[in-house]
Amino acid sequence: MELSDPITRIKGIGEKKAKDFEKIEIYTILELLEHYPERYENYEEAKSISDLTEGELVAIHGWIVSVTEVKKVKNLQIISCKVQDSSGSIWLSWFNQPYLKNILRKGYRFIFRGKVVNKNTSLIMQQPKIYKEEEYEALLYILQPIYTLTDGLTNHAISKAVKQVLDVVDLFDFLPKRVQTEYSLIARKDAVSEIHFPKSLKTALEARRRLVFDEFFLFSLALRQLKETKLVQKNNFVMQRQPDIDRLIESLPYELTNAQKKVWEEIYSDMTKEGMMNRLVQGDVGSGKTILAILALFLTALNGCQGCLMVPTEVLAKQHYEEIYRLLSSYGIECCLLTGSTTAAVKRRLYQQIEDHEVDIIIGTHALIQEKAIYDRLALVITDEQHRFGVRQRERLERKGNHPHVLVMSATPIPRTLAIILYGDLDISILNELPANRLPIKNCVVDTKYRQTAYQFIEQQVKQGHQAYVICPMVEESEIMEAENVIAYTQQLKEILSEQIRVEYLHGKMKAREKESIMERFAGGLIQVLVSTTVVEVGINVPNATVMMIENAERFGLAQLHQLRGRVGRGKYQSYCILVSSSTKEETLERLEILNKSNDGFYIAEEDLKLRGPGDVFGIRQSGEIVFKLGDIYQDAKTLKEANQAADTLTDEEYQSVLENYPALQDRMIQLGSGKL
Repeated sequence: MELSDPITRIKGIGEKKAKDFEKIEIYTILELLEHYPERYENYEEAKSISDLTEGELVAIHGWIVSVTEVKKVKNLQIISCKVQDSSGSIWLSWFNQPYLKNILRKGYRFIFRGKVVNKNTSLIMQQPKIYKEEEYEALLYILQPIYTLTDGLTNHAISKAVKQVLDVVDLFDFLPKRVQTEYSLIARKDAVSEIHFPKSLKTALEARRRLVFDEFFLFSLALRQLKETKLVQKNNFVMQRQPDIDRLIESLPYELTNAQKKVWEEIYSDMTKEGMMNRLVQGDVGSGKTILAILALFLTALNGCQGCLMVPTEVLAKQHYEEIYRLLSSYGIECCLLTGSTTAAVKRRLYQQIEDHEVDIIIGTHALIQEKAIYDRLALVITDEQHRFGVRQRERLERKGNHPHVLVMSATPIPRTLAIILYGDLDISILNELPANRLPIKNCVVDTKYRQTAYQFIEQQVKQGHQAYVICPMVEESEIMEAENVIAYTQQLKEILSEQIRVEYLHGKMKAREKESIMERFAGGLIQVLVSTTVVEVGINVPNATVMMIENAERFGLAQLHQLRGRVGRGKYQSYCILVSSSTKEETLERLEILNKSNDGFYIAEEDLKLRGPGDVFGIRQSGEIVFKLGDIYQDAKTLKEANQAADTLTDEEYQSVLENYPALQDRMIQLGSGKL
């Protein structure tokens, strides 16, 4: 069996079952093996009910003492029952699982395992799994892999398929022995086997480290290839200074900060010298990157060339288009908006206008890099929220012109040491100063008892005409999927807040068009409270939003929490960030306190880097920057540096040997560079 073989080569997976795997982008044997567990469950002895504490995932052994209750709350069916052991009793509840009525009978004895939460000052267990005694004993003290699933796929189906493959596939180890020895890495085959079925927490951590090293190593090689093609590239579009640039700056209703002035001079210098510009502008949330992009596009248009700006979402593209049109139309600059939802007829007309150079500035999403998009004298390419686009996607846009200037923007301040590795082909500019008219966000770190007060505060803000975000807990330790979790939370919030307040939800499993519609309605003020996962981290600008409430804040890295917080405080109103933590650990509260005391993204990023240790197997949630399958640039900063060093010191002979013995590596590097990490 080869890594490139379709998964239908696996016994028991026919065309129909393969369709289920395709829903989570598993088409080949390699993609199956790289569908790593999202976490592990460690089954321990059942606890006495009287010893339970809020927030823990735990098993209890008891009998049902009440008849099962079933009630409907809007679209949610809730089943609950009371369970007792020799020490006390507790209520258990399940969402949308009507079949449990036939299982939960008075007097029946089971082991229930779930999350203990505090509801109306009483402890309850939500969404517990139900086991017979012998079933649970078989799981005791073994790390069980838990995978991301979809309709039609079970955890058992994935682990069974992985076991079959591991027995027969040849996992070529592309790392030279010298590198494996130097960095004390286990063999690749052992790592893949252990990440899926670890013998212990120690072996799982060793496996994860090796696979994270591989991700960073391949990424560094892809970047090295890109760097080599860009070492010396002549500036084909030398720009001349234009008086209208200064006029525009003077007409702005605010003065540029010193940081903005410095970075603008760096951009201008790049665009007027002999070599082409390849620059990253790394700016804190709200530091004013957009106006710098507009100035660069304006300079390009005034010099008779075209410039384009590619952003990750249609809502953001539309917002940028409106701002650019407002500022530049009076100067005779023609701009257009090109996105995936643009109708076919309008697209044809726009593509023709772009090719005929009837428009100077083109703003859009991935539609900008489609084959039909042909530019005339494309001299500047800007990508906003760079981590949402892979290296190769950026390259595809650049190839639309004859070596255009490249400006890359990122709103996630990451430590310079890591930025140099991740954006090794770019010069780096830092925007580390906020505009003077921005009111600092007021922060507070609270426990779950504060929730009701937070909801009242949100209601007050909405009554004053403002809006709020609530970042819902991610996938819980129970079997609630991310989408269901957001929906359930939204239903609960609708019950709590007054009927006049429109509450909607947003999550990653929604169709792109549906997501865009929700974000557009929120941006337009038609939705007052948006319950969401971290998909709102980028791609929306709502100056009227004044509250960001983040549940389970302890699960996120500080840099990502700061990024989420940056969705508010974008207008003239005082804004607030409420970090709700269900953890009582002292180190967790100390970490969140850093965010509580500072709004400086660069300081927070450095502190995040210092505080991230190896953690547990999967650690804190992803940083929000370039998303790898396993690696996190903060938690795994040491491994990132080691892998980059290993890639840099690879001899030509070793590199050629790797390519010859592992032909798929070239495709793999291109895939990594295209953002499919």
